[in-house]
Amino acid sequence: QVQLVESGGGSVQAGGSLRLACAASGDTVSSSCMGWFRQAPGKEREGVAIIDSLRGTMYADSVKGRFTISKDNNKNTLYLQMDSLKAEDSAMYYCAEDFTVVCGITPREFDFWGQGTQVTVSS
Repeated sequence: QVQLVESGGGSVQAGGSLRLACAASGDTVSSSCMGWFRQAPGKEREGVAIIDSLRGTMYADSVKGRFTISKDNNKNTLYLQMDSLKAEDSAMYYCAEDFTVVCGITPREFDFWGQGTQVTVSS
């Protein structure tokens, strides 16, 4: 079993920054694929960014150049640095892990999920 706990969400004005963190524990694997996803009210969950051991990072077009995903294997922690935030970035943000070396940015590929952390951006 894998436990994922997100933190760092909050309310910020447009143009501001937030840094999300996801602490992984249990049977987590340093070479696994991890990612950030988000879901706004009334919308489907969508991929934001993923990181894997083989190809590195992948971002949704909507966040390229503004968000940066990173991973500290020593701390078993995944991060998402979010800069130049926009109102449309407001959503519940989820951390996820999948025990594969390579993965895509689609939610269905991930087996383990955290409870989420809320991000609200006011314009």
